[in-house]
Amino acid sequence: MSLLAWQFDEYPQFHGDRTNLLVHAVAVPAFELATIGLVASAVNRSPVAVAASAAVAIAAFAAQARGHAMEANPPVPFSGPRNALARIFAEQFVTFPRFVLSGGWARAYRSAGSGAADS
Repeated sequence: MSLLAWQFDEYPQFHGDRTNLLVHAVAVPAFELATIGLVASAVNRSPVAVAASAAVAIAAFAAQARGHAMEANPPVPFSGPRNALARIFAEQFVTFPRFVLSGGWARAYRSAGSGAADS
C-alpha cells in the first residue's frame, strides 16, 4: 500500500479529537503557506523571510504535535528521518486537504468525543 493510501485510510483513527481537528484546521494551512513562503524566500535570497517562514512552519508543526497528544490513538512512530519527512509533507499537502475535501474532517468533528472545544 502506498504512503498516501495508508495515511488516508488510517487518518480518521488518529484524528478524532475536536481540539486536534480544530488545531489542524488552522495549523495545516499555516504550515503550507509558510513552506511555500520559505521556498520563495530562499529563491529571492531573503534571509529574514526565510527565518520567519521557517519559524511559522515549525510553530505550525509543533501545534499539530500538541494536538496529536490529545488523541486516544497516538500517531504511528516515524521509522527514520526519510519516513518522517515523507509522512509530514504528505499529510500537510495531500492527506489533510483530501480529508477535508472528502468530508472526513466534518464527519470526524461531528462524531468527536469530548475535547476542549466542547466546553
